[in-house]
Amino acid sequence: MSAPFTQLERRVKGMSPRNRILALAGATLTILFLFHILAPHSNSLLSNTHRWTTASSSVIRSKFLRAKAAAPKPPIHHPIPKLMADARDAFDEKLARQSKTLEQAVAEYEKRYRRSPPKGFDGWFEFAKQHNSIIIDEYDQLARDLEPFWLFSGEELRRRCIQVGFLPSVDLVRIEKGKTRTIDVSKGFDDSEVGARAKGFRVMLEKFQDKLPDMDFPINEKAEGRILVPWEENLFSNLTADSSLGIEHVLGGEFIPDWRGDGNVWEAYRRTCDPSSQARRLFGSLRAQLKEGQAPISRLADAGLTASIDSEDFIFPQGIDDKYDFCDHPWAHYNQGHFFSDWRTIHALYPMFSPAKGMGYSDILIPSHYYFSSTKRYTYGWDPVNMVIKDVDDMETSWEEKSDDIFWRGATTGGGSSPPGFLAQYQRHRLIKMTSDQSDVNKTVVFADPPGTNNFVSAEVAIGQLNTDMMDVAFTKAVGCTQYPGGCDGMRKDHRFADAVPLGENWRHKYLIDIDGMGYSARLFALLKSECAVLKSTVYTEFMSEWIQPWLHYVPISQMYKEIYNVHAFFSGPSEAMLRASNATRGAYQNGGLTTRKLDGDAELRKIAKAGRDWMFTIGRKIDMEIYVYRLCIEWGRLTADDRDAATYGYKGKSEPAKEAAT
Repeated sequence: MSAPFTQLERRVKGMSPRNRILALAGATLTILFLFHILAPHSNSLLSNTHRWTTASSSVIRSKFLRAKAAAPKPPIHHPIPKLMADARDAFDEKLARQSKTLEQAVAEYEKRYRRSPPKGFDGWFEFAKQHNSIIIDEYDQLARDLEPFWLFSGEELRRRCIQVGFLPSVDLVRIEKGKTRTIDVSKGFDDSEVGARAKGFRVMLEKFQDKLPDMDFPINEKAEGRILVPWEENLFSNLTADSSLGIEHVLGGEFIPDWRGDGNVWEAYRRTCDPSSQARRLFGSLRAQLKEGQAPISRLADAGLTASIDSEDFIFPQGIDDKYDFCDHPWAHYNQGHFFSDWRTIHALYPMFSPAKGMGYSDILIPSHYYFSSTKRYTYGWDPVNMVIKDVDDMETSWEEKSDDIFWRGATTGGGSSPPGFLAQYQRHRLIKMTSDQSDVNKTVVFADPPGTNNFVSAEVAIGQLNTDMMDVAFTKAVGCTQYPGGCDGMRKDHRFADAVPLGENWRHKYLIDIDGMGYSARLFALLKSECAVLKSTVYTEFMSEWIQPWLHYVPISQMYKEIYNVHAFFSGPSEAMLRASNATRGAYQNGGLTTRKLDGDAELRKIAKAGRDWMFTIGRKIDMEIYVYRLCIEWGRLTADDRDAATYGYKGKSEPAKEAAT
C-alpha cells in the first residue's frame, strides 16, 4: 500500500514549483466536480452560507450606521456670518477702487471696455463729482446693454428708434436742440399707463439736456421686458433684416400687441438660447409638484440613519436670481409669471429702454420712474401736504417696537395667461401659498442653542407652526382669479387674504420681503430707505444691480423661497416651538465648548437694515439716477452719431495726411 504513495511522493518532489501549483489546482477542481456530481444538494448549502454572510454584513452595517447616527454630532457651521463678512469686504473693495480723477476714470474706462469714452465724458465726470457720486466706474451692465447696437450705423439706429416708437406701449423721449419732449406716436392702442415712464425719464435728464446732442429714446411703457432676439440673429449679423424697408418687413408682418393664442413669451424666449441648451429641445417638462400636506419620502430618515441638514432649506444664495439661466433649466420658467405675459415680445434688435429685464432680454436699462417720482404708494417719507420727502417717514417705528416677523401685502398680479393654466405657480402665489400652509409637514430649521450664541443645532418643526411664528404675508386683492384652479373661491381657499394697508404699515415690521409682480417690484427703494431689513427675491436686473451688495444692504432670497425660515431663525433666534423640538432631541449635538461665542442675530439684522438705508442716502439718491442717465445719454449719443469717432472723448480730428488720402 505504501509503494504507490512513495512513488507519487517521489514524482511530486521531482516536479518544478510551477508544475506543483498546476497539479494542486487541477486536483482541487477535480474534487469539486466530483462533489457536485455525487452531492447535488451542495449548491443549497453554499447558497445558504452566502445568504448568511450577506445578512450578517447587512446587520453589522446597519448597526454601524445607527450607532453613527445616534452619536452626538458636532455643532452646525452656519454660512450666513461668512456671507455677510464677504459682502462687506466686496463692497468696501468696490468703493475703494473707484476713480478719483478724470484721468483715472478715462484710463479705467479704456481698460474695461477697450475703447475711449464718449464725447462729453469730462462733463459727465464733473457733474458726478459735483453731486458727490460714490460710483464712478461701475457701468458694466450699461456697456453690456449697449454692446449689440455697435453692429448698426448711427443712421440705422436713428431709424430703428422712430420705427419702434410707432408700436403700442412705446413712447419716444426726444432731445432736440438742447430740449426734451415726449412724443406719443402709437396708433391709438388703449393703454392705462401711456406716457408715465417716458415722462419720468424726461424729467431725469432735464438738468443736463442742454449739453446733449439730438437723439431719441424709445421708452417701454410696460413693466415687462420687450426685446427677445433669437440666438442665431445675435451671433450672425447677416441674418438681421434691413430696416429701411420698414419695421413690418423686419418683424415679418404687422405687429399684434398681444399673443392671441399664436405664441407666448416662453416660445420666444427659448429661441434666444444656444441650440445645444435644454430649452431648445422640442419637449417640455414639469417637475413633480407635491400636493398640500405632502413631503418627499426619505427611507434613510425613516430608518433613523441620517440627520443631515444638507437640504434646500439650508442653502443660502450669494445673490438674487437675476442671472438665473432658464436656458439650462427650462422647467423653472413655469414658476415665473413673466413667461406667461399676454404682451407680445419683439423678436428683432430694436432699442427699447426699460426699467428692468430678465436674463436673455436685450432691453436697455433705465431707472424706474417709480423710484424717481414721489407718490404715497411708492415713496418713503412722502409728505403729500407739504409736497416734500422727509428723511424719516411719519409712520416709522423704532427698531425695538417693530414686530419680529416677515411682512408683505399685495395683489395677485404676477403674470398673464398666455397660455392659461399656470397661475398657481407664479412667484407671488407660491410665496403666499407656502406661508399660508398650516399643515404638519416638517421643515428643517437651524437655530442657536443656547440662544444668542454661535452654537447651532437643527430640528424638525411643522411648517404650520413656523408660519404662525414668523409670517405676516397675505394677498389684498384677487386679480385674474378666474384663471386659478377652482376659480376665485379656490384662490381664497389656498391663500391668505387680508385688508390692504398704507405703505407706512410696513415700517412696523423688522423684515420686509420684496417680490416680483408683473415685472420688477417698484417698492424696493421705499423699503430700503426704511429702518427695516429687506429680503429681496427677483429674477430681474435693474440699472443699479451692480451698485448694491446682497448680504450687506439686503438679504437675497432664492426664487423658491425655501431658505426663508432659516434666514429668520438665524437673525431672530428660536421660537418656543423650535426649543421644544430641540429639547426632544437633546444630546443629538456635541456641546460647542470653548468654541462657543456670543452672536446677537437681532443686531446683525439691524446692521443690514441700517446699511440698506445708508445706501439709499449715498448711492440710491435721485441725483444718482440722474448721473446714471447722463452717462447713458452720452453713450447713446455716440452710438446714434453718423461719425462715432468725432463723438468720442479726446477726438482731435483727422490728420492732414489722412485728409489728403481721403481726397
